Amino acid sequence: MKPEIFLPDDYRPAEDEPFMNDRQLEYFRRKLMNWKHELLAQSAETLEGLADSARSVPDVADRASEETDRALELRTRDRQRKLVVKIDAALRRIDEGEFGYCEKTGEPISLKRLDARPIATMTLEAQERHERRERVHRDD
Repeated sequence: MKPEIFLPDDYRPAEDEPFMNDRQLEYFRRKLMNWKHELLAQSAETLEGLADSARSVPDVADRASEETDRALELRTRDRQRKLVVKIDAALRRIDEGEFGYCEKTGEPISLKRLDARPIATMTLEAQERHERRERVHRDD
């Protein structure tokens, strides 16, 4: 088991320290875990809200409005579920020593990108190339 790493509350990964050192990895691990806990708490609230709203509404317009709200909640919940899967994958990459490196090029992903989107698996350039190729193939 690894010793616990001390991180000051104001710690932010910096370009002038070794890339993906223990402090940076711990920073991203905590960031991902906090995000995951937030999403799971929101999911629990969504499920409670859906259970509460499952009552029968006699007015057709009210019922339609409520069904639209439920559909939106379920779409949001599905997006959150997919995010939790990506967060778990990022946490696994941290454990395996692969976090922070592009899955396409092997190059380091910028700290700014990782801080904004810690589930990123590609550098910005590789992601843009990937999206351009996707658009081209989608248009075929």
